[in-house]
Amino acid sequence: MKKLALIILAICSAVLLVAGCGGEKKPAAKPVLKVGATAVPHAEILQVVKPMLAKEGVELQIIEFSDYVKPNLSLNDKELDANYFQHLPYLESFTGEHKLALVSAGGIHIEPMGVYSAKLKDIKAVPEGGKVCIPNDPSNGGRALAILEKAGLLKLKEGVGVKAVVGDVVENPKKLQLIEIEAALMPRSLQDTDLAVINSNFAMEAKLNPVKDSLFMEAKDSPYANIVAVRKGDEKRPEIQKLMTALRSPEVKKFIEEKYKGAVVPAF
Repeated sequence: MKKLALIILAICSAVLLVAGCGGEKKPAAKPVLKVGATAVPHAEILQVVKPMLAKEGVELQIIEFSDYVKPNLSLNDKELDANYFQHLPYLESFTGEHKLALVSAGGIHIEPMGVYSAKLKDIKAVPEGGKVCIPNDPSNGGRALAILEKAGLLKLKEGVGVKAVVGDVVENPKKLQLIEIEAALMPRSLQDTDLAVINSNFAMEAKLNPVKDSLFMEAKDSPYANIVAVRKGDEKRPEIQKLMTALRSPEVKKFIEEKYKGAVVPAF
């Protein structure tokens, strides 16, 4: 019996020792927030908030995309927790077309769209029959047409505004050829066209300064604020709320104003 008691005591001691060694609680892993973004300015702005989120206990992972399609599909497929690259009209158009349950968590900045040329110094000098490129997605295409109307190059059907399509052009005195291509490819079109209406993020990626290099620029009070998109129901997730607070902080506002000098404008 004494021998049995000693064996039991030894086993219990061993169990307690193992439990004691393994029982030390490791620090809980930080929640990871995967956010998709186009490189400029979105990924650059996210880099500013990365250390801010780390202090809040959130690890921010920035996944860069070079187009306007994959970020929403990846978000819908739960490969991302959020994305930051688009304005609300584009999100609504895309989700309606693809039947996705994605929503805006809020606006961060505005990128005034500009008209560029590798051949002309004055937008009024565009020749008769000149080639003009606009984005081929409905929201940005209509926006580009509205800018061309504002610049005095054409006239749209009354009331269509930024929802215009090429068929809504009712006056085109210079008989401009309106060519629709993917927004990401717009900077490459400059050598083959007379004018191109380019989103500021793609212009900046192509080393174009929207303030200095554009021949005509959208007004800074544009309603096209770039937003953070999430899956419906995730708007109140603590990590998303922390992301939004950081993106709307005075530090980010200062960074946008000093870094982009009017090419990107805070919307908060």
